[in-house]
Amino acid sequence: MAPAVVEFKLLGTSGCHLCDLAEDLLASLLAEGQPWQIELIDIADDESLLARYATSIPVLLGDSGADPLCWPFSREQVLQWAAMGPGR
Repeated sequence: MAPAVVEFKLLGTSGCHLCDLAEDLLASLLAEGQPWQIELIDIADDESLLARYATSIPVLLGDSGADPLCWPFSREQVLQWAAMGPGR
């Protein structure tokens, strides 16, 4: 049985080179077969996200109740953070 797909949000914005690095890191993990779906959210389109995360992006959010994972993060930190969710 295939693992359930886990949904995360990557908060960032256009022109953010750190956000590009985070996207590349997540893409490499997806290519390795992580059962994730990553939704890219531009914080410039949401006043509340912009106010909260403007100086922290890129930020990973999940529905697991885990704290947001703010940059800088490594491959290992993403895997550990992702494993903290229910049923994982």
